[in-house]
This record gives sequence, structure tokens and C-alpha cells, in this order.
Amino acid sequence: MKHIRPAKRLSGATVHGGIVYLSGQVPDNLDVGIEAQSREVISKIDAILKEAGSDKSKILSATIWLPDISDRDAFNTVWDAWAPEPGPARACVESRLADAKIKVEVAVIAIAG
Repeated sequence: MKHIRPAKRLSGATVHGGIVYLSGQVPDNLDVGIEAQSREVISKIDAILKEAGSDKSKILSATIWLPDISDRDAFNTVWDAWAPEPGPARACVESRLADAKIKVEVAVIAIAG
């Protein structure tokens, strides 16, 4: 097992058995709208996947949490411009997040290497 960006509470990702499991990624800049937060989160996903020797073309599944499901179309605009085709298995749900200013959180599972 390999930890990417390990910390006491969680790692940015864990790699095991040829699979990369990313923790939920949230934006650092919370003073911007859903589109900007979504782009930042996707950028973080790209960076962590690269560290794990993977990339977005190898994403098996994604889980997206939005505190306001009415932001789904705006999120999808950013996602659709970034995600490979065909898209991975995906769930998008409304959920309260750790900070009221966070507009999106995304976790993915991908093939390593």
C-alpha cells in the first residue's frame, strides 16, 4: 500500500492492488462561485492522480457532493469540459459539507499506472 500526500487524519490518496482511491477533494478558495471551486477541485484531482502515476482517463468512478443540488448544471459544465469520454461511473448527490462555503467535494477511484 502506498499513501499519496499522507497526513495524520487522511491521505490525499491511497494506492493498493493497482487502484488509486482519492479522498474527497475540496477547494481552498472558498470566496468564489461553483465553477471556480469545481475547476480547483478538478485541478487537485489531476495533480494527485499524476503523483499516483495515473490520470483522468483511468477514472473508474466519481462521487460528487453538492450542498445545493441546483448547482449541478454549473458543476456539469466544468466536469463535461474536463472528463474523458465515455465518462466514468458517477454519483452526484446533495449533502451538507464540512464548511458552509464549500460548494463542491469530489472523490474518485482510478486505475494506477
